This record gives sequence, structure tokens and C-alpha cells, in this order.
Amino acid sequence: MVRVANKSQGASESASEGALPGASSGAHARVAPAKRSYHHGDLREALIEAATTIVRERGAEHFTVSDACRLAGVSTAAPYKHFRDRNEILEEVVQRAFAVLADRGVDAARASGEGTLAGIVAMNLAYVDYAIEEQGLFRLMFGQHPDIKQDEDVLACGQSCFSRVVEQFEFFCRRNQIDEDPTAVCLRVWTFVHGMAYLLMDEDYSAVAPGLDHRALLMSATPMLLGVDAQT
Repeated sequence: MVRVANKSQGASESASEGALPGASSGAHARVAPAKRSYHHGDLREALIEAATTIVRERGAEHFTVSDACRLAGVSTAAPYKHFRDRNEILEEVVQRAFAVLADRGVDAARASGEGTLAGIVAMNLAYVDYAIEEQGLFRLMFGQHPDIKQDEDVLACGQSCFSRVVEQFEFFCRRNQIDEDPTAVCLRVWTFVHGMAYLLMDEDYSAVAPGLDHRALLMSATPMLLGVDAQT
């Protein structure tokens, strides 16, 4: 799900608006040596990991390339060889976050029984839990920065994540002889679950339903959204 190709390969070395610091306007831009010695691929990974940590702890709105370089222990010129700008680093962060979200949901469904109501409920709970635990990443994944959200590779990863969720609904519909389109069923349930995730993150439930047990609510709502008996 995570792309390997570097979008900045073959790009001009001249600095442009939004370009990373350290870019030279000359034909032979020089990159200052990093504070630590990295293998070519390790440096790229170190920067992505640093960016992920910052987004987790502070939110994408507080992410800067210089902070990522400081956390990774490299010069501010180092990212120029691996990323075109700040957004491309965040795009990589989002792609990997979608992969983790998909894995967590599918793993939860499998652990509770693919094709069962318990499996769908477990996947829904895993989604909400991820949103609560990874609020910085979750907000970035779902449109905090529209230009990142519309990146073709980010879109592909989001669609791949969604297709893996739909697959679980296909198992459920087939096992329970439900004729409705699995994608339509998935969308109905996801709309509720995604909305719940944001209501919890923004603490909106506390204003209207203090002490709400969102897990119990999700467990009781899922069968109704699926159109099945709670004992399925």
C-alpha cells in the first residue's frame, strides 16, 4: 500500500514555493552532512518515522520539516534528496496510517469471526479505538489538509483500506444470506462509525450524553444498521 517511487526523482533542483529548506538554485545543489550516518533508505525512513511521531503528539498543524529533521538527527537539507516538500512527507505518513487502520480492522474481525456479527462489531470498535488513540493521524487521514487528501497515492491507499473493509461485509452478507449490495451495507455502517469517531474525538457526546458508553451504543446499533437480529 505504501509507494516506493520517489515523486521528486528527476525534479529540478531549483527551490520553489513550499520546497524543503536546503535546496540550492545551482545546478549542483549540495546537501549538508547529516548529524548521523544513515544508509540511503534508512534516512528516508527516519524522516517518515519522525514526522509520524510529531503528527501523533502535536497534530499535523504543528508539523514542520525542521522539527522532523531535529528529531531524526539530520540536517535540514537532508530531506531534499527524498521528498519534494513538506506535503510529500505527510502523504507518506497518511499512506502508512491507512495500512495500519486496515490491518487493525481486519485483524479484529478475524479474531472475532469473519462473516459474523461479532466480527463486524469488533472491526467497528477497532476503527473507533484507532481514531481515539491516533487523533493526530486520523484527522490528517480524513481531510485536515485537502491537498494531501487528494494526492493520487493517498487516495489509492484510502481506497485500498476501504476495499478491505468492504470484503468483511461481503463475507457477512454471504454467510447470512443478505441480498443487499455489501458496499451499500458497509457505507451505512461506516457512516455511523466514522461519525461516532469524530464525536468522541471532539468530545461532543459529553455535552448531550455525559457518561455515554459508546462501546455499548456501537454494539447495539450495529445489528440495526446491518438489518439483522442481534443474535446473528
